[in-house]
Amino acid sequence: MKPSSMTAALCTAAMMIPVAATAQAPNCAPRDRVVQRLADGYGESRQAIGLGANNAVIEVFASPDNGTWTITVTTANGITCLVASGQAFETLAEALPAGGEDI
Repeated sequence: MKPSSMTAALCTAAMMIPVAATAQAPNCAPRDRVVQRLADGYGESRQAIGLGANNAVIEVFASPDNGTWTITVTTANGITCLVASGQAFETLAEALPAGGEDI
């Protein structure tokens, strides 16, 4: 799977995770603590952001130096949960395919 396809698949999967389920997960903490841990422990900073179900904030953090990445979900109460992580992150700027072309 191409890196851009993998990133899209992970983001789609993260948006489908029920917010109530993620809020109870053991890998959750106040957002400021999670962001600080990702920065200090992995050199990751926010690379992308979007809204998911129930107005949950979906963020992708990554390190340009070591290639690690983490996807988080933050609920309205400020609790952030880690939903996916990995390696070999790449920033892409791909153009949409021309209309009518199969992928």
